[in-house]
Amino acid sequence: MASRVRTNTRRMHKLRDEFFEQGKLLNTAGDVDADCWLCKEGIDYDADPGSTPASHNLDHFFSVDDYPELQEDPTNFRHSHTLCNQARGKNAPSLGLGDAVPDWW
Repeated sequence: MASRVRTNTRRMHKLRDEFFEQGKLLNTAGDVDADCWLCKEGIDYDADPGSTPASHNLDHFFSVDDYPELQEDPTNFRHSHTLCNQARGKNAPSLGLGDAVPDWW
């Protein structure tokens, strides 16, 4: 059984709160960088983080399980929906290369 590498520090709580506030400001300005980086849809910044499937959740580009040294690195943070982050888990994100080629192709 693998050991958990994720830590729950005061510093991480502060970074998470700051990142959420940054997302809210970007969203207010209409910046697409506030949208979920996984599905590219808008995030409900009025809901408390992690409280609904559409609410904000701090996602790590490189998973904390694989790269624990990047847990508190803001350059590894991404805005995401709670549901999208949970669905992704520690798997690599979808490349989002566009629509599938039609069957007739």
